[in-house]
Amino acid sequence: MPRRLSDCHNVEDMRDLARRRLPGPIFHYIDGAADDEVTYRRNSEAYEAVDLVPNILGGVAEVDMSVQVMGTKLDMPLFCSPTALQRLFHHEGERAVARAAEKFGTLFGVSSLGTVSLAEIGALIATPKMFQFYFHKDRSLNAAMLDMAKAANFEILTLTVDTITGGNRERDLRTGFTTPPRLTPSSVWQFASKPSWALNYFLRSKFELSQLKDHVGEGSNIAISVGDYFSTMLDQNMDWQDAADLRAAWGGKFCLKGVMSAGDARRAVNMGADAIMISNHGGRQLDGGRSPFDQLEEILNEVGGEIEVICDGGIRRGTHILKAMALGATACSGGRLYLYALAAAGQAGVERALSNLQSEIERGMKLMGISSLNQLSPDMVRRRQV
Repeated sequence: MPRRLSDCHNVEDMRDLARRRLPGPIFHYIDGAADDEVTYRRNSEAYEAVDLVPNILGGVAEVDMSVQVMGTKLDMPLFCSPTALQRLFHHEGERAVARAAEKFGTLFGVSSLGTVSLAEIGALIATPKMFQFYFHKDRSLNAAMLDMAKAANFEILTLTVDTITGGNRERDLRTGFTTPPRLTPSSVWQFASKPSWALNYFLRSKFELSQLKDHVGEGSNIAISVGDYFSTMLDQNMDWQDAADLRAAWGGKFCLKGVMSAGDARRAVNMGADAIMISNHGGRQLDGGRSPFDQLEEILNEVGGEIEVICDGGIRRGTHILKAMALGATACSGGRLYLYALAAAGQAGVERALSNLQSEIERGMKLMGISSLNQLSPDMVRRRQV
């Protein structure tokens, strides 16, 4: 088990180091998923059912791993998917991830449940930024968040569509995880056992949900589980017309996150979305659902070439990204792959995680005999027969 950042050579190493450094309830919030966590496991296992078929003699001394995503050039085909509560994992939170993403020339997403304001992130980095939008019952809050993102010059709005109610995250039920953390006899012991984390959390700037703090109590000092937040605060009547109205009100690049069926992908094209993220929320919502990678071919067969398709979740290796790109994905994204790193070592950890994956992509491209990602094609992968 790694004891320092220099020992971390892959995502699993980062996970182990994060476990060492976080109180149990907070580690299990990152690491856990819904029900029996079947979908969570499938998200990564799905990539192992597909084999790469390399070419040779491709002249690969120099490779170009850049891609175009929603009007912006990314220097690598992977970006940091928006995730909530980042200052719980490390006191730098979204600031650390933003600076690391900028260093690697890739896209960074900020959650509606982010812990640093959109204005601060907008002023902090010049590279592309995505704001992930939760559709609340409170329409004035929805309008206020839209205005915040516009004022901070975010280029992309991404509506998450798979949180119509909270998933059954049983690890959180067992640990009593809430945000902000609720102090109980058992949790006090957990926090005290990680003094470095505790000192940073309790002695630095007060934890907040920056986009919500001026609008709802759940944005400041009321302890609530994420599942309860989804079930009570978000609008369960949200429909396709609401999504279309939001896109019109935004006026910029618009993405739907949480699309899993070919039929919904077609509706996304029809409503004028610029991109979809095939995602099951990291297995944290509906357990027993398919993995994004397993659904990629079906969705591309329906809408490929008409809309950008991001494969989100389950990525642990650069070869996973190459497999998705070979099938036709525009790019890939992930959350845990950098959250473990953030928890392990802040900005330096996220940079290490992105550097590891960047090296794996470059190495994988050379071993596949390609000098640019557009040379990947479906005939370079084979699904293993079971």
